[in-house]
Amino acid sequence: MQLAKRLDKIPPYLFAELNRKGNELAAIGVDIINMGVGDPDRPTPARILRAMHEAIDDPSTHNYPPYQGTKAFREAAAAWMERRFGVTGLNPNTEIVSSIGSKEAIHNTFLAFVDPGDLTLIPDPGYPVYRTSTIFAGGEPQTVPLLPENGFLPDLDAIPEQVARKAKLLWVNYPNNPTGAVATLEDFEKMVAFCRKYDIILCHDNAYSEMAYDGYKPPSVLQVPGAMEVAIEFHSLSKSYNMTGWRIGFVAGNATGIQGLGQVKTNVDSGVFKAIQQAAVAAYSTSQEELQAVMSVYQKRRDIIVEGLQYLGWKIQPPKATLYVWVPVPAGYTSTEFVTLLLDKCGIMVPPGNGYGAAGEGFFRIALTVPDERMREGIQRMKDAGIRYA
Repeated sequence: MQLAKRLDKIPPYLFAELNRKGNELAAIGVDIINMGVGDPDRPTPARILRAMHEAIDDPSTHNYPPYQGTKAFREAAAAWMERRFGVTGLNPNTEIVSSIGSKEAIHNTFLAFVDPGDLTLIPDPGYPVYRTSTIFAGGEPQTVPLLPENGFLPDLDAIPEQVARKAKLLWVNYPNNPTGAVATLEDFEKMVAFCRKYDIILCHDNAYSEMAYDGYKPPSVLQVPGAMEVAIEFHSLSKSYNMTGWRIGFVAGNATGIQGLGQVKTNVDSGVFKAIQQAAVAAYSTSQEELQAVMSVYQKRRDIIVEGLQYLGWKIQPPKATLYVWVPVPAGYTSTEFVTLLLDKCGIMVPPGNGYGAAGEGFFRIALTVPDERMREGIQRMKDAGIRYA
């Protein structure tokens, strides 16, 4: 039995490898504090669970769902985009499609628009799926470095003209995983202008739009005039509503982009269970007060980690958004060496920055997905081990 040659180009998925190492240590009795994966540990809100229970009891939800999503879900998504971002006029039939979370939709977008040899512009550091899906589609990933001196925003002027003219997709993600960086509408305007100039599809992964703190409200790229000509935006209920296992989201934007994505979907999946879509409709009616109660948990954890690291010498500022804190490693260590030290000396599992791309070297990422007391314990373990930033 021989594997396809394309798999030779694909490394093991970062989090699968982290889990393997953590499980090995746990098997020999090491108490692991796993701050590696951005998987919320809090329960899904009760109003969503009630809607799901009711929907499961309804026999009309038990058959195949529409490929593009139920009419009620797509209309709820369009209404939410208008309430949340002021994006009006989205056509639920042609400019919105449901997705099995974001990961599936991201991968299918490459299959819809990338031919063998095509270039894609992907952020570095960035979500590993952007690179691997390019390779699965036969394309060639071109990394766009996200550097601290640029606020972890892409320097579009640094992209060579010949690369821009051959690129099919530009991927951006703000609030950003893994860096926690945010973008303004002015930043999005530059991205839209760049993609209009070079006839590139602008793909905005907005999975963390509601994971924001201190009153900050991340924008949508679709708020930019002219964005609908070139942009599609990916939304997920996974992080914002503690629904990672439910696998539900949507993509909105340019009708051709949605058509291409929908065409792939009809051939590779059968849509999202209708009961889950009904629960998602209930989620989109969550009040800002209820949502803030969820966010306050992560904001408190952010503050525990940031203040603890500051006490240990790190000169970092609290991120405005996401589930993550992006942290430089101390001098004299590579990213891999330092996260290995944390695992060996402290039983703390975090991913190295270079797991998200070469430009992530020199950093590691902390996910705010363990209880407060475990975060405090992690900081104490680092203190007891004499680990400081110098």
